Amino acid sequence: MWYRIGADLVLLLHLGFVVFVIGGGLLLLKWRWIVWVHMPAVAWGALVELAGWICPLTPFESRLRALAGESGTEADFIGRYLPPLLYPATLTREIQILLGLLVLLVNLALYWWVFFKPAGKES
Repeated sequence: MWYRIGADLVLLLHLGFVVFVIGGGLLLLKWRWIVWVHMPAVAWGALVELAGWICPLTPFESRLRALAGESGTEADFIGRYLPPLLYPATLTREIQILLGLLVLLVNLALYWWVFFKPAGKES
């Protein structure tokens, strides 16, 4: 039971990190200091995608699920439905590179909008 809970927590942490990498730049609108946490997260997320690496959380979660004696069909709601969001079956190397570039472009645009928007152009 504890291994399953641990695996679910790692999966939720992983999903939260991905959401933070993709959309965490929006927090800059309220707290500009978050840039010091968000920029390294974006760099790591993009690097993992562009280099084709596996995030260390992935094997850690898999190990915990194995220790819990779970297979993909026995997993609870979190273990069954959230992993496809992080590890889609159709993920190719080209899609990984596209995702890495998309993360960089979205966040660069957001950072420009927050920090370098021309004065007097309020939206």
